[in-house]
Amino acid sequence: MKPRFLVTVLSFFMVSNYCYSQNVPFDSDKWEISSKGSKVETYLGKESILLQQGLAIVKDAQLMNGTIEYDVAFSNEIGFMGVVWRSQELDNHEHFYMRSHQSGNPDSIQYAPIFNGLSAWQLYYEEGYSAAVKHSFDKWIHVKLIVSGKQAEVYIDDMESPALSIHDLKHEVQKGKIGIIVGPGAPAHFANFSYTAESNLSLKDKFEKPEVPTGSIMSWSVSNNFDEKSLKNDYLTDTDKQNLTWKQIAADYSGITNLAKVQTRKKEKNSAFVKVTIVSESDQVKPLKFGFSDRAKVYLNDQLIYSGDNTFRSRDYRFLGTIGYFDELYLPLKKGNNELWIAVSESFGGWGIQAKFKDMVGISVK
Repeated sequence: MKPRFLVTVLSFFMVSNYCYSQNVPFDSDKWEISSKGSKVETYLGKESILLQQGLAIVKDAQLMNGTIEYDVAFSNEIGFMGVVWRSQELDNHEHFYMRSHQSGNPDSIQYAPIFNGLSAWQLYYEEGYSAAVKHSFDKWIHVKLIVSGKQAEVYIDDMESPALSIHDLKHEVQKGKIGIIVGPGAPAHFANFSYTAESNLSLKDKFEKPEVPTGSIMSWSVSNNFDEKSLKNDYLTDTDKQNLTWKQIAADYSGITNLAKVQTRKKEKNSAFVKVTIVSESDQVKPLKFGFSDRAKVYLNDQLIYSGDNTFRSRDYRFLGTIGYFDELYLPLKKGNNELWIAVSESFGGWGIQAKFKDMVGISVK
């Protein structure tokens, strides 16, 4: 075989399998760090970076599928330390982190996508999103993340069995920036950061999406954001409805709709309406189960029929504010079109809505 032909064959093989690996030392100029007080230093025998609250992004690196590996060390103080990938302009990315203060608890590690700067950990939790892991403190922990399409696996020290299998990544499958992140609370040390871009990856846990729950509302119209305090009456006025613009958004397979995908929460504008039209064949009362994060006001044909609070620790000191079908309404529907509007207000942790009818007999939703 001629040398030039051999090089061509090898080049084709490498491109078709799309695989390359790179180590990124923290003392290099390949990092863009947005974290005050961070510094590169030797810690527990390894060259590392002490990262305070903030991000460290690898410059000029793009990853869609592949692996990310690093070592991390932290104390048992309250802290959130992890990794981001497929990052788009820093406010939109996939996010995995460890809760140092929740060692051994069901949410000691968590996957939580970020949309428009808002984390969604209250919407996506339990199996497929969080898991129980006992942390080692003030020692190096090795973390490996394998990303393939809409799924990912996280390995912690044990490289044979995933500590967390992420069933359904919420962002689009596309290239994005990668890096490390520390949230509010204690800092963390990171060392031995590397990544491998690879197209042909197989995961150990195969996930098939379950069927959509019967009667679920799978699409909403979402308004622009507004101040929660502006809703002062027990009915909707023309003033409440003026200057609204609308976007259509689909729920994911579970029925949860993440409003941050199409709207940005701001301190003075922390609310948005979601609405659907319920077409009823007759005058009837129809039960509707629903869940929300963080607060909701429900209007049927402009009349306020419910107001609820589901914020962090609103029910008791252990309540995390996670979304669920905790509430049920009996809607007095008239024959014909009925407008269901819900004002959903958000503080932190996830801006979402879900709703489902027990059955669709005599009604349709548009």
